[in-house]
Parts: sequence; C-alpha cells; structure tokens
Amino acid sequence: MMSAMTPAGEVDNRPLAILLMGPTAAGKTDLAIELHERLGCELISVDSAMVYRGMDIGTAKPCAEELARAPHRLIDIRDPADPYSAEDFRQDALREMAAISAAGSIPLLVGGTMMYYKHLTEGVANLPSSDPEVRAGIEALAAEGGLAAVHAALAEVDPASAQRIHVNDPQRLMRALEVQRISGRAMTELWDEQRRETFPYRTLSIAVAPGDRAVLHARIAERFDAMLAGDFLNEVAALRERGDLHPGLPSMKSVGYRQAWEHLDGCYGWDAFRERGVIATRQLAKRQLTWLRRWPDLHWVDSQGADPLEEVLNLVRQCRT
Repeated sequence: MMSAMTPAGEVDNRPLAILLMGPTAAGKTDLAIELHERLGCELISVDSAMVYRGMDIGTAKPCAEELARAPHRLIDIRDPADPYSAEDFRQDALREMAAISAAGSIPLLVGGTMMYYKHLTEGVANLPSSDPEVRAGIEALAAEGGLAAVHAALAEVDPASAQRIHVNDPQRLMRALEVQRISGRAMTELWDEQRRETFPYRTLSIAVAPGDRAVLHARIAERFDAMLAGDFLNEVAALRERGDLHPGLPSMKSVGYRQAWEHLDGCYGWDAFRERGVIATRQLAKRQLTWLRRWPDLHWVDSQGADPLEEVLNLVRQCRT
C-alpha cells in the first residue's frame, strides 16, 4: 500500500479514499463507474435519497445494468418510512470503507449529499435528539411566516448558523433552530466543543461539475423531464398508496418527491409541478456548489472538459505516488 507525506513532511500511512462530489446532474455516476472499471475502486453511495427502497426514478438511482457493472454500497438499505441520519451514514460508510480497504481496494465515495461527507470526515457533534413538540412549533412558524421567518428566528439565537445555512434549506434550518430551543445553546457552540477525531483515511476530494452554469441548468431540466417520461409520478403515487408515508418524512422531503406529492394532492397542476421540480433541483445544485466552494483541498474537474476521466485518473496517480 502506498503512503503519502503530510504537509509537515511526516509519512501518512492511512489508506486512501476518494471523495467524488459535485452538484446533481453533473455526471458523477458515469464517472464513478468508469473509475471502478479502470482502477478497481469499490463504490459507496453518498446520497440521502438513494438509501431508500422504492425511490428509484426520482433519485436517478443507477439502473440494474449500471449496478451490475459497478455495484454501489449503501443503496436500497432503508424503507422510506424509516428515517436515515447523517450519523447512520457515518457508521455505515466507515464499516464499508474498512471492509474495502481490508480487501486491498480503494473506497470511492460518490454522491452529492454534502452533509454526509462533512459528518463522515469530521465526526458528528453531540446534538440533542429531535423533539416532536419543539419541531411542531417550528413547522407552525414556517407555515405562518415561511422559511424566512424560521431563518430570522435562528438569526436571533444562532447568527453563525443563520449565516451558514441558506434560507431555502428547510431541513438544516429547522434542525439548527430545534437544537437551540431544546438545548438552549447554539448549534455552532455544540460543534465547537466537539473534538474532531482524526479521520482514518487520507482523502482525495474531487468535485465534478460543468464549467458553465447554464449547461448544468439544462442538464437538470433534461433529467427531470426524463424522470417524468420514465413514470416518476406513478412511482410517487405507489408510495402514497402505501398509507404509512407522509410528506413530513425525510424520504418524502427529497427534491422532486415533495413536489410530486403536492401535485398528486391537487396543490397545483402539471406545468407548475414540472416548473417547481426543476427549480427545486436547481436550488439543490446551488447549495451543493456553495458547500463545495468551502471544501478544503478540493480538485475541480470540468465535466465538459476534453477528458474528465483522464484528469481524475491523473489526480489519483499523483495521490498514490
């Protein structure tokens, strides 16, 4: 196994792990499959929606043929009624990474759920569990005044978190305010107290994205339309008909699923549903790019470049020597 040198000139004998990140619809899956075939890397999905069974079309989950070419771990591991947390992911991912490294291969983590990457590499703060009564109060605030009201309430008690979390990121916004109301302390304070443990892998962090934002927007629209043509609405209708799912579950809050559920509830028509789905996906991509711009030691690869695969292969070669 190759070792590397730390900035201080010390030998770093930790095994290598590749983090292949990027906004939605950037082409991460195709690139990961090619890397698996060229390097023998074993793939681990980093996607908060692909963990759920029965959510295939709207998550752009790799198809059966793609999974046969390159199996992905941590796909289809939960029922949509059973919430999956960042801490769940960290435990599962570290277990899979250890098994891959022990077998002499390189774990390649691919996906766009940036919070999962952060918790994986930095650990998870000792935050209080969710409180249904407190969460109901925050949801009532959002229903009355919109997410702007939740953001304003958070800014009063935890300005650092309010500055970091976008007003259109409901899950993180509500969680930060919930933590403060339950504990009486800002989430940022609790995070600062958390001792960051040394991550047991040296990482090569790569972000793949089109250099032109307009290209990304076009790909998002094209993919959403392909999902609609691929029976996405019937997929959501089948989930609704189960009877044990509801819009408040993390699985049903996923981009696309939330809008499809509301459309099927009669909240708005087809054209508005399609527009809202595309806009929500663009907003997700924008949040992902914001995370990536703050990610340390990140290598950007233009998915529209001359040879993105060769560019990534060169980065891996450099990291292994």
